[in-house]
Amino acid sequence: MPFSPAFRPRLLDALRGYTRGRALADMGAGLTVGIVALPLAMAFAIASGLKPEAGLWTAIIGGFLVALLGGTNVQIGGPAGAFIVIVYGIVERHGVANLLIATACAGVLLFLLGLFRLGNLVRFVPVSIVIGFTNGIAVLIALSQVKDWLGLEIAKMPGNFFSQIHILSQHIGTVNPHALMLGALCLFGLFLWPRLFMHGSPVLRIAEGHTVRSFARVPAPVVALVSLTLLAHWLDYPVETIGSRFGSIPQQAPAFALPDFSWDSVRLLVTPTLTIALLGAIESLLCARVADQLATDPHVRKHDPNQELMAQGVANLVVPFFGGMPVTGTIARTVTNLRAGATTPVAGMVHAVVLALIVLLAAPLALHIPLAVLAGILLYVAWNMGEWHEFVRLKHFSNHYRLLMLGTFFLTVVFDLTVAVEVGLVLACVLFVRRMSALFRADPLPPTEDEGAPPRLAWRLHGALFFGAAAKIDPLVQAVEAAPTGVAVELDMRDLFALDTTGLEGLEQILKAVGQRGGVLRVTHPQEQPRSLMERSGFSARLAAQDAAASPPASAPSSAGTPG
Repeated sequence: MPFSPAFRPRLLDALRGYTRGRALADMGAGLTVGIVALPLAMAFAIASGLKPEAGLWTAIIGGFLVALLGGTNVQIGGPAGAFIVIVYGIVERHGVANLLIATACAGVLLFLLGLFRLGNLVRFVPVSIVIGFTNGIAVLIALSQVKDWLGLEIAKMPGNFFSQIHILSQHIGTVNPHALMLGALCLFGLFLWPRLFMHGSPVLRIAEGHTVRSFARVPAPVVALVSLTLLAHWLDYPVETIGSRFGSIPQQAPAFALPDFSWDSVRLLVTPTLTIALLGAIESLLCARVADQLATDPHVRKHDPNQELMAQGVANLVVPFFGGMPVTGTIARTVTNLRAGATTPVAGMVHAVVLALIVLLAAPLALHIPLAVLAGILLYVAWNMGEWHEFVRLKHFSNHYRLLMLGTFFLTVVFDLTVAVEVGLVLACVLFVRRMSALFRADPLPPTEDEGAPPRLAWRLHGALFFGAAAKIDPLVQAVEAAPTGVAVELDMRDLFALDTTGLEGLEQILKAVGQRGGVLRVTHPQEQPRSLMERSGFSARLAAQDAAASPPASAPSSAGTPG
């Protein structure tokens, strides 16, 4: 894979021919996404065991850098729901300071992946594994929000599945009915709001007009956040709020501070670093692919995966210096951005500026937001994040696909994402080898009928002869060993498209067995890759030498090098 140090943000190309109309569309989309990002950024940070401002400034700084330097037109970067479980586990085991170090190291790794043009390697992760861990993370997100949704009196939630189930069951008697009602109303409203203004809905039939259509464009999380916060404050509900748990949200930008970096810490954080980098790469590039598929505007070009990884790397390297959490592409906000009319990265930069202005000017208002409402928003995010229909569709797929998806899902829920992806990838490789080995076969060809000719054994090889299928050569060797003296063996390779060194060793065994019987081995019609390996390894030369030793000088030469 060639090395190319090219660093060219999409913004440079997107601004060519930039018009006033497109600028206004980008600003409108950025305003919409900035408002949507407000509750999500706070909710993701709180669910991850961090203060709400960590999520807000991650969305502001990280989102601005991803838009400024990224390889997509409409991607929105920031904290994502997929990272909740990962970040919470790192904070619980290693502390916030080490989370910042792991995030910065992951940023360096992401940048190097993009710099060395390795962005397409992420596509080697099977879709069954991606669906499995995505659904598993969605389950864990939902489970982590049960405490705040029900208002349970639990000081701190543990990080693993069974401990969470245990502690929730122990405190189920401390349900706060007011929190339960707010969370339920939030969930109901989030599901209902988009349907109120669907084409043909009763609301549009009763009250049509520009005002109603404008009102319909207000994001559902914002409607739920504002309305239910006002309701809880007006009725003085005894529920936990952002202010009661975290105190005030600073109305100024966070100070630049270097994490307490040491190589000893880095060695302990290898696994968290790899997890953040892997998940960040998968999420951001998956999000970019979704945006490519949904985009209809001709100005929105296909994404550059390597430039996007470099931008994600810079964002993750910088954000920890301001106390932030991991940054990645966010599907919900990116789709909102696209549907709001964005065509260039300017919309993502505007979204960051809008969010910064909200934080700097209206941070005190966030103190009254009930945590039960944020829990309802995250439950809704978890529901939309999971691809639950894939469980129903499993019956249409192979056992390999089912094993990979269900195995990754259960490992994600019961253990953690790192274990799930590691085991999933190993299992995918094993199953791939098994499937490829099943494709190889050696079909016997009919014997010759020439009277007086030496006995002949012939096979046509199909598929790929590699380490996974090398054992299937053993019956051929045994057949040659049991053949009469002077046997002539032919291997027709016209249908053999791949050969590795282990498979070549199997051919060497056949050659040796033929030589011991005083016969000759001929390889006919080899394709390009097998022929190249046989020539480079000297196997073709040994074939020719055996043929020359067994045949008169005037006989036809070996056809080992005969092109297919």
